[in-house]
Amino acid sequence: MKDADGRVLYIGKAKNLKDRVSSYFQPGADLPASRSPKIVEMINRAAEVTYLACESEVDAILQEARLIKDIQPPYNSQLTDDKTFPYLEITIKDDFPRVAVTRTPQPRGSKLYGPFTSVGELRRVVQIMQRIFKFRTCNLDIGANDESRRFFRPCILHDIRQCTAPCADRISQSAYREDIKRLQRFLESKRSVILKQLRRQMEGKARKLDYEQAARLRDEIKAVEKLSDRGEVDEHVQPELFQVDPAEGLDRLGQLLDLTKGVRIIEGVDIAHIQGQEAVGGLVCFIDGRPFKKGYRRFRIKEIKGIDDYAMIQEVLRRRYRRAGEYEEIFPDVILIDGGKGQLSAALAVFQNMDFQPPLVLSLAKKEELIYVKGLDHPLSLSRNDAALRLLQYIRDEAHRFAQHYFHILRQRHTFKVSGESD
Repeated sequence: MKDADGRVLYIGKAKNLKDRVSSYFQPGADLPASRSPKIVEMINRAAEVTYLACESEVDAILQEARLIKDIQPPYNSQLTDDKTFPYLEITIKDDFPRVAVTRTPQPRGSKLYGPFTSVGELRRVVQIMQRIFKFRTCNLDIGANDESRRFFRPCILHDIRQCTAPCADRISQSAYREDIKRLQRFLESKRSVILKQLRRQMEGKARKLDYEQAARLRDEIKAVEKLSDRGEVDEHVQPELFQVDPAEGLDRLGQLLDLTKGVRIIEGVDIAHIQGQEAVGGLVCFIDGRPFKKGYRRFRIKEIKGIDDYAMIQEVLRRRYRRAGEYEEIFPDVILIDGGKGQLSAALAVFQNMDFQPPLVLSLAKKEELIYVKGLDHPLSLSRNDAALRLLQYIRDEAHRFAQHYFHILRQRHTFKVSGESD
């Protein structure tokens, strides 16, 4: 729901959107008696409703949560905190990969599945899969060349045949890896073979009148089927889970650029469009190396027609920083542009036409991951593990995700007026 100026007031989801929305606006709806004063206030401000069709209920849950976290509507009370959805993580970089349910995945060296909408259901299905594939879930650091493993006593999971105990050298590295590959194929398939086996076992228990075991197998079948109720890692991104150490990144950035004053506020800018159509700009704000969602902004490109990324960047920068230069808004310490030398030159040209000194402007090119800085003859090329580079990558990628998200909303949305008039 939006007000007359296009500001988002509230975001919600529904299987039957018509019933959900009309319940607020039907003539017979007595909102003061049936709803809270805050809802009545919101409806009085509402001028239009836009909607986004989702492929599934899971997709709707994840999209709703992402939009609320990004936009922070004033009338949403849920999903506004930092709570995230869990993943199933396989630490493939380890000699003996670990399988775990986590809300804090490792930054590299892991295979992720999800996000999932129910951590309880995910933990249950992990227990079922462990009985089948016998992987480890412990936090032990197990090295393939550690001779002391031969003297280690495995835990009870090995005794009940739910783990092959690589900690105690009860399985070779190659054999364990093969089990993990089978697990990955299972997660990435339709799981029909396992489901058929479980259904046959359930039917057999039922024929023997062992209804308790049949009911347990029925619940396991439902849990395995729930594995399909998950998002996609690249599509349903939760950027707050993949932060780098902000203090380390900021200190390193200050050293690289020989800055006399510490960096606190960084804003990242990116553009999204298809062949110049539905062009948008996304701006993200980071304070002390962490996302500041209330500082995020979306820009629908109004002045530029056709394909001209440089001009689109310039339009976003003009609209964002004109007021900041007039001291009506706080200027960031660093502005980061997604792109290379050309994008940096286009950005700097904007500030040449303004009557104030701009902050430090950088650009970060994809693939080569080179940092372009005004006044330097050559871009900075840093190690992929460099803390400054990783922080800038995080901000650049978040600006890209934010702009792309807005772009897809504009492409898919439909609008109708609250009054019921045709658009």
